Amino acid sequence: MVIDSRFEFRHLRCFLMLADELHFGRAAQRLAMTQPPLSVNIRQLEDAVGTRLFERDSRGVRLTAAGQAFRGHATAMLARADEACVTAREVAAGAVGRLRIGLVGTLLYRGLPQWMQAFAKTHPGIELALVELNSQQQLDALSRGELDLAFVHGRRAPPSLQARPVFAEPFMACVPADHAVARRRKLHLAELRDEPFILFSRSVSPDYHAQIIELCAEAGFYPRVRHELRHWLSVVALVSQGMGVAVVPAPLQRSGLAGAAFRPLADCDATSQLRCVWSPERDLPALQAFRRTVLGDSADGAGATHSVRT
Repeated sequence: MVIDSRFEFRHLRCFLMLADELHFGRAAQRLAMTQPPLSVNIRQLEDAVGTRLFERDSRGVRLTAAGQAFRGHATAMLARADEACVTAREVAAGAVGRLRIGLVGTLLYRGLPQWMQAFAKTHPGIELALVELNSQQQLDALSRGELDLAFVHGRRAPPSLQARPVFAEPFMACVPADHAVARRRKLHLAELRDEPFILFSRSVSPDYHAQIIELCAEAGFYPRVRHELRHWLSVVALVSQGMGVAVVPAPLQRSGLAGAAFRPLADCDATSQLRCVWSPERDLPALQAFRRTVLGDSADGAGATHSVRT
């Protein structure tokens, strides 16, 4: 059935009320209108549908066979319209919806499961879909509208995106557990100058790569880079196999990989920074609510970086 553009939901409401009452006067009263406008609405609907929906004679008003068939569909259409309105209001209020959250793997050791559990208690109607990507991939996905929020490493974000600091965590030396320096409580980065280094890939996070190179330069040497990997856990795994040393964010010491030892750097106060980043063009109420779960009162202000001590 094809219905032309004159068809509106008010016509359905008039039709269903008249179908219930089978009396123009009572139906008009329940609709808070007079009888002539009700008659006009019914006539417009019948013209749009292309057939008579009511029989009108001296015995009263009756549904035609077409009207009886139309009644069920009209009820369903109005119910779906009402559901759509409710859903739209809930989405606008941040009560239902779906958020696509980008993350780096180390965030699993930094509070993400706890944030998700807390958010689910207060916003059970919002689904969180996690996508693990490296920092640069997340920023690209945000720019394409494929993510709603990203958790990325780095000291800066593109000017088209907004960012708030989440964590500032110290770097640590990661060395094989049987290495001589593994027995010390702290060590100086310069003590690793002759060791083969395993670095986080420049293509994955240029900022992280550059920061570690800078730390080594400040310690008086340029690292002998033997391997560049795309995941921090892979970096730690190679170290645990005795294939080199690394400088990694402190949360990696909770990775549980046997064979790797983590030691604080005595001469390094640089931090690994994690930021949540989003597009201001897609700053939905649900997204604002999730940021408040992560950041607290700083979610929509300047933000305050949480320092994590090891």
